[in-house]
Amino acid sequence: MDLDDLLPHVGEFGRYQKLLVWLVCLPACVPCGFCAFNQLFMADVPDHWCRIPELMDLPGIGPQERKNLAIPPEGNSNSTFSQCLRYAVNWTELLQEQTLGEIITNRSWAVEPCWAGWEYNTTIVSSSIVIDFDAVCSHAIYPTIGLVALNAGGPIGVYIFGVLNDRLGRRFSFFSCLAVLILGNVLSAIAPDFWIWAACRFVVGLTVPAVYQIPFIISLELVGPNYRSFVTVMTCLFYTVGLILLAGVTYLVRDWVSLTLVTSVPFILYFIYWFLPESPRWLLAKGRLEEGSKILENLARINKKEFPPTFQLKLKQRMMLQRTRSEEKRLKKGPGVMALCRTPNMRIKTLLITLNWFANEMVYVGLSYYGPSLGSDQYVSFFLSSIVEIPSYLCCWVVMDRWGRRWPLCVSMILSGFTCIVTVLLPQDAVLETLALFLISKFFISASFLIIYPFAGELYPTQLRGIGIGISAYIAGLGLIIIPFVTYLGTELLVLPLVILGVISVIGGISGLRLPETLYHRLPQTVEEGEDFGKDWTFTECLRCIPIRPSSVSGSYEDLSGEKDNLELSSRPQADTKLELQDEITPLAKNASRRMSNRMPRLVRQSSVMETPVDETGAMKMTYWF
Repeated sequence: MDLDDLLPHVGEFGRYQKLLVWLVCLPACVPCGFCAFNQLFMADVPDHWCRIPELMDLPGIGPQERKNLAIPPEGNSNSTFSQCLRYAVNWTELLQEQTLGEIITNRSWAVEPCWAGWEYNTTIVSSSIVIDFDAVCSHAIYPTIGLVALNAGGPIGVYIFGVLNDRLGRRFSFFSCLAVLILGNVLSAIAPDFWIWAACRFVVGLTVPAVYQIPFIISLELVGPNYRSFVTVMTCLFYTVGLILLAGVTYLVRDWVSLTLVTSVPFILYFIYWFLPESPRWLLAKGRLEEGSKILENLARINKKEFPPTFQLKLKQRMMLQRTRSEEKRLKKGPGVMALCRTPNMRIKTLLITLNWFANEMVYVGLSYYGPSLGSDQYVSFFLSSIVEIPSYLCCWVVMDRWGRRWPLCVSMILSGFTCIVTVLLPQDAVLETLALFLISKFFISASFLIIYPFAGELYPTQLRGIGIGISAYIAGLGLIIIPFVTYLGTELLVLPLVILGVISVIGGISGLRLPETLYHRLPQTVEEGEDFGKDWTFTECLRCIPIRPSSVSGSYEDLSGEKDNLELSSRPQADTKLELQDEITPLAKNASRRMSNRMPRLVRQSSVMETPVDETGAMKMTYWF
């Protein structure tokens, strides 16, 4: 039983869905942006130099005097001092022999590393993990390791909370994810040293992708098919609103401990949503039909619609149905992950989808991480890199339903890559020009980031859609572990990370042209249909920018009559009927579909009912076949 058949009767986006989507699901996307990028503002590096304990408590000597006396200058400059070296002088003996005013610095003195720690200029940067954990010089890689720890938790968290999402429900999965997110942030705020802090950031990273994906899934399951594109765009917009708010919060809260708490603890208020109902689609899929029926009746009542009696009858019949053991075993058995690569067309589509997802997510997150490093003010740069996503999503929403998925995805990735690569031609002091090209690149990669989710879902067949998207998203998540090291290269050459990300984006965009267009095509249902879809790809089709609307939509063996079936369907689940239909038609369709299409103007679906003896439980079995 598919809710897509029911929702047009009880409201695809009525008052019930509007209340839940606008007040619950969309605001629930904000924590992801907060906790994915607040760490960028915890690792500001202030001006620093070696700490000289013997000179710290002397009266009449300040930071500048200590630098002039004990720190070697950088190169031939007298105003820039080394951040990682000090003169190897026994200051205790020297002060016993001479007064402070008599000591004259000698540049020929030997130098040594900062074995006694560092002294920081807190005029501009007053609080940072760099200050608290001495993450400078030989430990300058520590902030990058912290980002790696955050991103390393993502693929693991997607799997853990994905299992909870499917087994225990959407509501429990979201609130457990939110609880882990808040706990991880609180523990990282009180961490006594860097490695404990990094471990706590790993815990936060477990939740970062999932805390966005779960509300997105709930939103899609609540609304009808005609509103899914709208919900997808609105989910991305609310996520971006979270990034814009984060820019303001980080500007006002400069203490990294307070920032950690401010960007996580307020989300405890989201637990007031605990009383909200579970997803009715998930309840029906899990066989909890009585609970699902009550929620759907409430949905129809709040939307001021009438709950169809025929659907109520289906639910009652389904509750009374008992499956035999052999039937249950057959229904549970399905194609595994190897089906993604077993046949040539599915194999190349899986590889290209995964490559595009990998490149897309890597470039999008990499540019988001690198945004604060560009321009003269990191807060303004991050704000601009966030707000530029809003027009990107709105333009993409219009384009992808007119020009398809493939060309908008590929063109946006290629343009994003080229604008990144062009920055290498600019002089090093062209700060504003580099920032402008960065924002253009972020605009295009954000558009492709919106397209990749529905495009991948339309390319994978229904039988493999869940596992296919899961595999592609998991591999793409592994690429995020590399991103902090790429952005770290910018400490030596500002535009080097942009060039690397640009090359990755161009490669991903060009490879995506080999994928078949999905606009105006019905979704493949079985593995066989997934193999056939796009199998006749030609280079001429690749060059067609705007897909041609076919005169008759074909491609799926489901609903062969092309009309709404008004028959009273069986009490068995719709998925079961599709499997039986697949078993009957797919072998024939492989070899004879083209010949039959010339002889028969239209295939008509007919139903028959046959009673069978009672099974071992004493229940009467009703067999429906088509």
